[in-house]
Amino acid sequence: YRRLHTKETRLSKFNQTEIKAMLGSYTKVLFVRDPFHRLIATFLQGMGISSSFSSFIQEVLDSGMHNGSMAWKPLVSLCRPCLIHYDYVVMFGFLRQELGHLLHRAGLLEGSLLPELTDSQVQWTYRWLSEQMFSELSAQQKKQLSHFYRWDLAAFPFSSSFLSD
Repeated sequence: YRRLHTKETRLSKFNQTEIKAMLGSYTKVLFVRDPFHRLIATFLQGMGISSSFSSFIQEVLDSGMHNGSMAWKPLVSLCRPCLIHYDYVVMFGFLRQELGHLLHRAGLLEGSLLPELTDSQVQWTYRWLSEQMFSELSAQQKKQLSHFYRWDLAAFPFSSSFLSD
């Protein structure tokens, strides 16, 4: 695209014609992750000021949709999958399989570019962490989180998410 090297990086800086031309000229890949797993990772990385997971979740819920951190905002509000036609949606937990396919489709040698990924270990660890941390939440927090992430849960196949229950 002709304005590829401009300093403007946000789509909102371009007009509709430029946005359409730009998006049409790129392969668009969206990486998605279970919202509850994103919350766990954010908490473990110390991005919240709370000392307990339950307090951190309350901080997230109190911040709301518009004042929240990008680390925990719903993906639908960040990536606009209903407005942007992504060519690929890659699910966290299936990275090895999906990245291999994506690299193959792009004509790249998949084996030489992929780091060693152990998806089954990651899935098992997050399942265990999810069980532990979900049990710390009140029924009200669980309900509010499911509501907060309702559009992510509707847009992406997070069938095993604790928030889907």
